[in-house]
Amino acid sequence: MNILDAIGNTSLVQLRRIVPPGTGNVFAKLEWENPTGSFKDRMALAVIAMAEADGRLKRGDSVLEYTGGSTGTSLALVCAAKGYPIRIVSSDAFSVEKLDHMRALGATVTIVPSEGGRTTKKLILEMIEVAREMSAEPRVFWTDQLHNRDSIAGYYPLGEEIWVQMEGKVDAFVHCVGTAASSRGVATVLKRRDPRVRIVAVEPSESAVLSGGKEGPHHIEGVGIGYVPPLWEPSLVDEIVSVGTEEANAMARRIAREEALFAGTSSGANIVAALRVSARLGPRARVVTLMGDSGLKYLSADLYRGRAV
Repeated sequence: MNILDAIGNTSLVQLRRIVPPGTGNVFAKLEWENPTGSFKDRMALAVIAMAEADGRLKRGDSVLEYTGGSTGTSLALVCAAKGYPIRIVSSDAFSVEKLDHMRALGATVTIVPSEGGRTTKKLILEMIEVAREMSAEPRVFWTDQLHNRDSIAGYYPLGEEIWVQMEGKVDAFVHCVGTAASSRGVATVLKRRDPRVRIVAVEPSESAVLSGGKEGPHHIEGVGIGYVPPLWEPSLVDEIVSVGTEEANAMARRIAREEALFAGTSSGANIVAALRVSARLGPRARVVTLMGDSGLKYLSADLYRGRAV
């Protein structure tokens, strides 16, 4: 056993206090139980292991990625466990805890300045371009998460875990879209198990590009990149729900108080959307979503700072 064996097999709990009477049952997968406190550990292990298997990544190479923090932290964990140096391109738009966590795991971090700490299409493209320039150096494996299909397979086990834990009774799966790999990976498994499972994608209302809206700045870290991600597969998605930053923040604080679930803003958005879906599907429905990461990653951010939660 090593630390990488601790990735996956996370708990699933039912929400008890915030689900209104007469609506469906809502279940949350506690992905903060992964070693870095994020579901991104799953894709990080997959992309590194697959690159090793086919020779794209060799001993003596270094790993490179652009990231809002969670992917970089997860890659830094895997690289530390396997002995690869790693460089991360990130931004001050993302929490200090995430940046410090990457550095603590041995990553060298390059910061691209944001516009007022907000996630925008411009910022994402600038981060990608910095990484692209760095990838031209010798012995560098650029994981390039927005285009790396190996990351999709990293979430197949998550879909299988949900199916088993729910005893094959899943009416809908609800999750925010960043790279789209996690939603696509889980959807692939659940749809294969039962084509009737409803897949609901969640995006920031301030940047609702998947719904055909305009891109804009928002504060839901790790999702809503401002354009349709290359890994997005609309044929697997039955519905798109938009949730605003403030609504997501308020829900994250509420589930901490009322459900003892201490999570980040994207998890708050997931719950907002899951409650809407469960209300529409009715009292017998069984709706699953993710607590993508821990609230410990956001203690310096406005989400929790100075608030009684």
